[in-house]
Amino acid sequence: MADKVRAHAIITGIVQGVFFRIETQRAAELRGVAGWVRNKRDGSVEAVFEGDSKDVNAVLDWCRQGPARAVVHDVVVEWQEYTGEYGGFDVTY
Repeated sequence: MADKVRAHAIITGIVQGVFFRIETQRAAELRGVAGWVRNKRDGSVEAVFEGDSKDVNAVLDWCRQGPARAVVHDVVVEWQEYTGEYGGFDVTY
């Protein structure tokens, strides 16, 4: 059985107005990762990812690149205890 993990991430750079949230949702859903993603007022993107360790890490790797028009400066990850509270992956506002 795979290790289940939860990652809280803050992504900075040119990450708003470049389809970052919807593409993050697509990347997470392709890997069966649950959670959410949203824009923050300071121009960053915040997300929570839950799922198998390898899948969550794959989505975090994707976030370090982002969609074509994004310029990612940093992805700060805080590892938290897995809760299993999400049934899917949502874009929130």
